[in-house]
Amino acid sequence: MLPPVAVAVVAVRHRAVLADGLGQLRSAAWPWLLVAVGATCLTWVAAAFSRQGAVVQRLPGRRLLATQFAAGAANHMLPSGLGATAVNLRFLTVCGVPAARSSAALALFLLAESVGRLGLLAGLLVAFPGALRLGPMLPQGGFSQGLFGPVAVCAAAVAVVAPIAVMRVERVRRHVRDFVRGALAEARSVHLRPARALALWGGSFAFAALQATALTAVGRSLGLSVPPAHLALAYLAATVAVAPVPTPGGVGSVEAALVVTLVATGSPTATATAVVLLFRLITVWLPLVPGALTLGLLVRLRVI
Repeated sequence: MLPPVAVAVVAVRHRAVLADGLGQLRSAAWPWLLVAVGATCLTWVAAAFSRQGAVVQRLPGRRLLATQFAAGAANHMLPSGLGATAVNLRFLTVCGVPAARSSAALALFLLAESVGRLGLLAGLLVAFPGALRLGPMLPQGGFSQGLFGPVAVCAAAVAVVAPIAVMRVERVRRHVRDFVRGALAEARSVHLRPARALALWGGSFAFAALQATALTAVGRSLGLSVPPAHLALAYLAATVAVAPVPTPGGVGSVEAALVVTLVATGSPTATATAVVLLFRLITVWLPLVPGALTLGLLVRLRVI
């Protein structure tokens, strides 16, 4: 709850910047917004491919795709992606995948998604080393000022508590060891099938690239004069930086980090705020209600 509360406080303090950013939304170019919507829809397809690639057993395609759409809504009900994880775990169980293999498949998917995001970020940093002119990380007077203290505390707490729990509690250590062994065996089985490996890694890279494409299209719709590669770099850097923060759907932390990285690419603060607000509206808030309805329908039909 801490980052959203901090966002609310900072939003009140910098309401003039927010008002300016909201005012710019009226000038958005609709063709570019349609590109952003299309890229967002394709992210669910990419997620479905990646989920299928994480298991050897063939999954029902249409139900898998609907589950990814519903998982997006569930992701905003629980912190740290637990909502999407729970939905996909239940889906795999209903499809007949044993619990141990389902858990291993989810871990493999998360690993591939992280590697895909970090790989694209590393490639863009090498190709465009001067794209992010961070200097002082927080821009003076910006919407994100004062936000990264709570974010850093949350990330540090997770980084410290998790290893201690594994090292000091015998039962936890034993479960972690057994899980890692099972996950390695499942990963080996998946990578013995080229089609599964291609779906896993291709979908993971495509997911991050499509999200970056959506942000780039939103920036273009608002006339943001920043190269597309720099916008993609800003998105990847922001999402990687706040990944350890346990907020539902990254609410608060993602917005703050995106404003910071967009300003670091040379965007005006008000325009960066408008881009972030519109991007999150398209990728998070508009799909939320239909996603929740789909989730309820899938539960009713016993698909999950």
